[in-house]
Amino acid sequence: MSVSWNPWHGCRKLSEGCRHCYVYRQDAQHDKDSREVRRTTAFNLPVRRTRDGRYKVPPGEMVYTCFTSDFLVEEADAWRAEAWEMIRIRSDLRFFFITKRIDRLMQVLPPDWGGGYENLAVGCTVENQAMADYRLPLLLNAPLRHKLVICAPLLGPLDIARYLTPGIEEVSVGGESGNEARPCNYDWVLSIRRQCVAADIPFAFHQTGARLVKDGRLYRIRRPYQHSQARKAGIDYKAKR
Repeated sequence: MSVSWNPWHGCRKLSEGCRHCYVYRQDAQHDKDSREVRRTTAFNLPVRRTRDGRYKVPPGEMVYTCFTSDFLVEEADAWRAEAWEMIRIRSDLRFFFITKRIDRLMQVLPPDWGGGYENLAVGCTVENQAMADYRLPLLLNAPLRHKLVICAPLLGPLDIARYLTPGIEEVSVGGESGNEARPCNYDWVLSIRRQCVAADIPFAFHQTGARLVKDGRLYRIRRPYQHSQARKAGIDYKAKR
């Protein structure tokens, strides 16, 4: 089971992968400015209790965290200490967030961090070779118990073999969504898969994107089918180790 927790909403575009951000698209439909980072009414969701004293989010849930912002965005610095504390208190939950700001992690960790919270996994997002070469060394050196690489939206071929150490628990790949999505070439996806297999690192193809190039042909894939079509490719890899 899983639950979404967005303690704050909104983000500033940071790199090329942000150009067609889905949060900006969704907010635009409601005349909202996605550049405004604001604390949400769901801020304390992990520690909310029912009338009989039980947590509303039951133990064992996977909590997808801050998927309408970036957990490490600068504008949320004033609120993050409370968020860290809720993650620490709810050690019976599994939290997961992705970030393009792995270079800020060391600046904003809580005092009791140590080697990291066991119940938190962090995915570092990279969209092209330049961002992979900048962000992934920082991810490898970060004091995190669980590290993932998220190649999305994949905008070009990636050589990440040098970063696929045993500390990486999974590499997940996806194309870009939206009407203005840039094409994702299936050959790029297969190349990353080969690198993962060679390093015996789990690999997942989680989303085709709206425009997928395969065998020289451009396929336009509607949003409802982008995840299912990726799964249908049958190329996910489970490590042998």
